[in-house]
Amino acid sequence: MMTPLFIAFLAAAALLTITPGLDTAYVLRTAAVDGARRAIAGATGVISGVLCWGAAVALGVGAIVAASSVAFTALKFTGAAYLCWLGVKLIMTKRTFTPTAAKESSNAFLRGFLTNILNPKVGVFYISFLPQFTPADVAVGPYVMFLALIHAAMGAVWFAMLIAATQPVTRLFQRPSVLQTIDRITGAMFISFALALAFESRR
Repeated sequence: MMTPLFIAFLAAAALLTITPGLDTAYVLRTAAVDGARRAIAGATGVISGVLCWGAAVALGVGAIVAASSVAFTALKFTGAAYLCWLGVKLIMTKRTFTPTAAKESSNAFLRGFLTNILNPKVGVFYISFLPQFTPADVAVGPYVMFLALIHAAMGAVWFAMLIAATQPVTRLFQRPSVLQTIDRITGAMFISFALALAFESRR
């Protein structure tokens, strides 16, 4: 039954899904530069990270990250360091060739997963976001996981749309000069996200 509370969740989750952020930037860059197959792998990694955070919140583990200053800070700086490393690598790598179909195929999923799971703000947000839409007469853990699955499904549809939108102009993106520009812009975005994460405080 579509209750007002559930409809409100759908609207909020949809808005959250389409709001530009690190995950969207990663999937778009991967689709433009490395092709649809690796973009799908990267998007699957991101969605897997979302589901892990949803499971952590459902099981109560996510509350540890939110409540523990040490856990939050350790995860925060690990995530910031990883994003900074990715950003610097993208900026410094010189594109003198077009990527082959096999290049980085095994890394796309892991990169997508790590960019999401190493961001403690995702966990803290889930802790504060999902319980607001949980009815009082249901088991909290299973219902929170149900909401996380819905949010993940929305993400899958959104990423599929983004990947499909890049395909008509894939050949343009395969030029080394264009690839270099995309990598530098994306690298700068990753570094900015890393700095924002490093200076983020718990709320």
